[in-house]
Amino acid sequence: MTKYSILDLVRIRDNGSAKTSLNNARDLARHAEQWGYTRFWMAEHHNMPGIASAATSVAIGHVAEGTETIRVGAGGIMLPNHSPLVIAEQFGTLDALFPGRIDLGLGRAPGTDQLTLRALRRHPGSADSFPQDVLELQALLGPVQPGQRIQAVPGANSHVPLWILGSSTFGAAMAGEFGLPYAFASHFAPDYLYTALETYRSRFKLSEQQETPYCMMGINIIVAPTDEEAEFLASTQRMSVTNLLRGDRGLSKPPIADIDTYWSVDERVQAQRMLAMSVVGSPDTVRTKLEGILAQTRANELMIVSDVYDHALRLRSYEYIAQVMLALNSEKTSHVV
Repeated sequence: MTKYSILDLVRIRDNGSAKTSLNNARDLARHAEQWGYTRFWMAEHHNMPGIASAATSVAIGHVAEGTETIRVGAGGIMLPNHSPLVIAEQFGTLDALFPGRIDLGLGRAPGTDQLTLRALRRHPGSADSFPQDVLELQALLGPVQPGQRIQAVPGANSHVPLWILGSSTFGAAMAGEFGLPYAFASHFAPDYLYTALETYRSRFKLSEQQETPYCMMGINIIVAPTDEEAEFLASTQRMSVTNLLRGDRGLSKPPIADIDTYWSVDERVQAQRMLAMSVVGSPDTVRTKLEGILAQTRANELMIVSDVYDHALRLRSYEYIAQVMLALNSEKTSHVV
């Protein structure tokens, strides 16, 4: 069975607000736990007017408070931006409030530009100590050792599950060596997906947290009643990626009928490469394409981005996706039996 989960970018729309986006995230999570989604993640991005999840641990608390069963977490926290002790305290607090429901995904990239990195009071070389920082964080979330002088309170002995996030073989090898689950950011950087998954599986070592390799892959999926409507809705994300290539981190835009009037030929090539791991269409179209992707990647879990401008239509897309995943999992189970 392939688990399915949500990565919410908490996009701020034209004429919208951060409050509306955060409340929409919580509403989506409420529906998602009814539709069988395993987890609901948000990511750390700074100095981006179009994304409302910069204070990621606060946003996680907002969503977790409004839900009951779904796991809620970070996908991810950019650890070079923070002290491991502070993150252990933040996520230890979340675990104390919502026990057994919190995930902590960790990334090595700064999640922002160099100017903002300086505003965060972090050194550009902070990423070099990422492996050591992960081990320090893991220790702070584990049992207190005799003579240990620094403790995360709350946090110690919480064993909040850690994930390594990445878009290259560096994170894959590290996740395997540390015996942690691995999430690949193929929803925006798919080039090394298959190499990274193979690296992770071949390097995996048994750990206290994880007995066997566990791979999650990011994927963009937009579902509507027809292929044509789904392609129309997908123009919002395609414009956002085009804007990012232009250095514009602005608000999410409503869909347009002809995306070719928006991007140049070069921008289209770059955007389509970034969004190569995308499935757009009707439920039948999406089911067929997903079946092939799952067979090729053998991913244990899909982390799904459905970047639809209108909240009601985004809910509809995620409900369709859940129905497709339930059908695929049911088919897989029947073949086993």
